[in-house]
Amino acid sequence: MARLVAMTVSGTPLDLLTLADVEAARDLLSGVVKETPLIPSRPLTEITGVPVWLKCENQQRAGSYKVRGAYTRISRLSAAERARGVVAASAGNHAQGVALAAGLLGARATVFMPEGAPLPKVSATKGYGAAVEYAGTSVDDALEAAHDFARTTGAVLIHPFDHPDVIAGQGTVALEILAQCPEAATIMTAVGGGGLISGLAVAAKALRPDIRIVGVQASGAAAYPPSLAAGAPRKLESCATIADGIAVLRPGDLTFAHVAKLVDEIVTVNDEDLSAALLVLLERHKTVVEPAGAAAAAALLTGAYVPAGGPVVAILSGGNIDPMLLLRVIEHGLASAGRFLRLAVRCSDRPGELARLLREIAAQRANIVDVNHSRQSPRLSFGEVEVALSVETRGPAHSSALIKALRDAGYRVALLADTTP
Repeated sequence: MARLVAMTVSGTPLDLLTLADVEAARDLLSGVVKETPLIPSRPLTEITGVPVWLKCENQQRAGSYKVRGAYTRISRLSAAERARGVVAASAGNHAQGVALAAGLLGARATVFMPEGAPLPKVSATKGYGAAVEYAGTSVDDALEAAHDFARTTGAVLIHPFDHPDVIAGQGTVALEILAQCPEAATIMTAVGGGGLISGLAVAAKALRPDIRIVGVQASGAAAYPPSLAAGAPRKLESCATIADGIAVLRPGDLTFAHVAKLVDEIVTVNDEDLSAALLVLLERHKTVVEPAGAAAAAALLTGAYVPAGGPVVAILSGGNIDPMLLLRVIEHGLASAGRFLRLAVRCSDRPGELARLLREIAAQRANIVDVNHSRQSPRLSFGEVEVALSVETRGPAHSSALIKALRDAGYRVALLADTTP
């Protein structure tokens, strides 16, 4: 299929995909992936003042959009290539997409994952039939190991983002969005390596040149802003974010070419923003997403991106979250919203003093989650104890009223540092 020359990256001319590439991928995926729902978001509509819709790719097969690109890529391999097997690198979602697609197409799959990859994602990948190996601490480390495996075994590398077939497969999300919401003014999505946003931009800009495409990166893993400023992909020295699904140190060459040419804006959100968005999606939409999947919603929730008009479609790109991380993120989100406090209260070491403290908290209508009573802290004077409490409140005003009431009652109160997630 004819493609337009996009730009030269690292001395190599690279071509943009076309709408025809994405439409061909849609035909391949017919009957394999499901059309995910587009639902209205009243909370985000109220905050932004424009209609906001959520594209629920967290409900896709294998829990994310990744199966679209993986299946497109593997389905186009020759029988001889499939017989050699495929290899991939991923923190989880691409791993599951490759494992599922390979199983459907009769190819053996090996997936390299970073040490510390979420156990549910590892288990799901194995459950789809792939062999899992660990390599390094980042997706980039795992990708290097996957390249080595491909060279030594002859397995075909299924890149998580930097391949035309993968980009075309991911771009089918845009075709669904524009069929479901033809009047969409903006499409927003999380960005790691850039496969999804590249495919979105190709399809959406071809059908609607006026539409805005906005990417959202975690501030602790935001490789695109410095790369775009430099005019070429730049590798971060390190990344630190709870959003493992978009923790990528360097944009791909091909994806960078698409983003530089077609994407209107890249914004960033921090881990607290992601936690708060995940909590809103869980409470108000009864929707479970992983931190990366909440990135677009987080940008709208916090004002990192302020739409000039609507409708806006925010893609929930994945829902594969470790339940233990979900618990920690919920607690962190509650704390960020002023609804969860961890307090250290000093009081006299006398019988009945703990009961009096608890009565004071109950009088303020706060809910105590846990209590730890200690005499051993070197910070304490003789005859003092420290009571560490986790307390649920109704919000910032209620939290402030509780702390004031305890101090008015003569207690020394300090906020304990939040260590989650």
